[in-house]
Amino acid sequence: MSSKVGRACSGALILSTILIAGTASGELLTKKSLSLEDAKKVAAGAAAEARKNKWNLDIAIVDDGGHLIYFERTDGTLLASADLAIGKARTAVVFQRPTKVLEDALNGGMYAILSYPNAVPREGGLLIVVDGKIVGGIGVSGGKSSDDAQVAKAGVDALAK
Repeated sequence: MSSKVGRACSGALILSTILIAGTASGELLTKKSLSLEDAKKVAAGAAAEARKNKWNLDIAIVDDGGHLIYFERTDGTLLASADLAIGKARTAVVFQRPTKVLEDALNGGMYAILSYPNAVPREGGLLIVVDGKIVGGIGVSGGKSSDDAQVAKAGVDALAK
């Protein structure tokens, strides 16, 4: 068999394998995702809680891949709060748990968390879950950790309403 024919047969075999694998896997998956409007609703719920308590906080909403969808900055917050809010939201999504879990583990002596790439082990990052699936995360920064978490929860709760 010539090398051209061999390559053609090899290419046909690869293509047929791909086609068979593609049909064997079934239909494309459908998933819920967080829209910009949903993200704004979450942020509005969080911002309302922050205003009610007279807290100046930054609020970040990310999608299920940790990509920023919406960010709201309050006058008077520290410059670092912006990155921390985004980092908390991403950390919640990437580790699929509230950031308080990582903070508690760190406080309990699990110092390896400090080596996790892009992890912000600080309370104030929560998952946004719809029908049992993670669709995004919220991160809040600028106040005490417990205040950040309270505001983040108000944001998550706002989506459910």
